[in-house]
Amino acid sequence: MRAERTFACGAAAGLAGDLLFGDPRRGHPVAAFGRAAAAVERVLWRDHRGWGAVHTVVCAGGAIAAGALAAASVRRSRTASIALTAAATWAVVGGTSLGREARAIGGALAAGDIEVARERLPHLCGRDPQALDGPGIARAVVESVAENTSDAVVGALVWGALGGVPGLVGFRAVNTLDAMVGHKSPRHRRYGWASARLDDAAGWPGARLTAALAVLAGGDPRGAVRAWRADAAKHPSPNAGPVEASFAGALGVRLGGTLSYAGRVEHRPVLNSGGRAVEVTDIERAVRLSRRVGLLALVACAGARAAAGALKGMKGRRA
Repeated sequence: MRAERTFACGAAAGLAGDLLFGDPRRGHPVAAFGRAAAAVERVLWRDHRGWGAVHTVVCAGGAIAAGALAAASVRRSRTASIALTAAATWAVVGGTSLGREARAIGGALAAGDIEVARERLPHLCGRDPQALDGPGIARAVVESVAENTSDAVVGALVWGALGGVPGLVGFRAVNTLDAMVGHKSPRHRRYGWASARLDDAAGWPGARLTAALAVLAGGDPRGAVRAWRADAAKHPSPNAGPVEASFAGALGVRLGGTLSYAGRVEHRPVLNSGGRAVEVTDIERAVRLSRRVGLLALVACAGARAAAGALKGMKGRRA
């Protein structure tokens, strides 16, 4: 049970560190990885899927290997292993910074300062802020809080439970690569294909767990389940669909619709069509729901890993 307890203690400490301190202002490991990935791209870039796949393997594989080496180096010390897991968890989760950015935009909207809200929106998502009015910005924030609860918190905990420190850093590396090259810009339409597909695969379990926990933690479980079942598959993203739909149902609001992203206009299906339009006060409700989902995810992932370890031990004794 040592590995299971190490993960539970380390992940709890790392999540507590994120809750207390948020992301570091300088020297963030994810930012350092991003700079390294950008340097690799400058060397490898070709308008070709194969070269993009090489870029993905080099960057994500390098991060996973570094995590594995770090874990192996402290394996003999439980205290050091917990500390490493805590540091890795704190480095890869971003729930507190997500909530801070969302609340800052909500505060600007509540004060009637839409220009400040537009200036801050790119810190949270890739929408074109000048194309959005106040209600459009509020909807974009709620959608981003929902999606990033999975990407920035739950997905990392899931892969940490599955793979320890290599799983934690590997998931964040894949998610960061998708943000950097996985979008459909002319430069990255082919080159970023492998990163986007790998991110879809890595994000699949975390997105479903996030949606399920939103059902449990939200104010309308039936509405969340109904929206998830009816509308998740309509979303163009296989992972954002369940998360945003369940958040929409849990909060009783409508998400989706027309948006402008990376210079193009998209008309996305409406999620939870029976809900009301998003209001500024729903930003705070979404942040609180995100926080509850993150804490429940820690309990679920630590519990699942402990149960798997106990089952493995029972089988070993029987053999």
